[in-house]
Amino acid sequence: MQLHDVHKGVHRRKLKKRVGRGTGSGHGKTSSKGHKGHSSRQGFKLNPIFEGGQMPLARRVPKRGFFNGAFKKEYVLVNLGDLEATFDAGAVIDEAALRARGLVKGYAHDGIKVLADGDLTKTFTVKVTKFSAAAAAKIAATGGSITAVPYTGRREEPKTDAPAKA
Repeated sequence: MQLHDVHKGVHRRKLKKRVGRGTGSGHGKTSSKGHKGHSSRQGFKLNPIFEGGQMPLARRVPKRGFFNGAFKKEYVLVNLGDLEATFDAGAVIDEAALRARGLVKGYAHDGIKVLADGDLTKTFTVKVTKFSAAAAAKIAATGGSITAVPYTGRREEPKTDAPAKA
């Protein structure tokens, strides 16, 4: 045996099934698709949840619960560790200050919530929409103060006034 004989008869790619090439091929006439019906037509794709015409599982199982997503609130989350790294001691932290430092971006939210992740050694005055209980405790422990202010921002980015055409 020579080295060039090792791969004789072994193909790198499997040849595609050639259907519709006569009855002698075994895949002729109906091209292995059976007779008539939608599954024999070109472009047919079976829905993965189709159960042969019986009542589908999604309709057999009773529905439970309720969720009204129209009233869901989404908050921008800011951690105490980020405030510690970004602001100096004694700073007043509000939405404008957070936006100026890049901690809050965009307008598709309903407020800002401060979470307790990270250590806090500096004293801050924080004025945002919500606080976690642990974050409020950490801020109070360093001598800072918290104020929950209602969010007055928009859900979409404010439009800038374009200069009038002369």
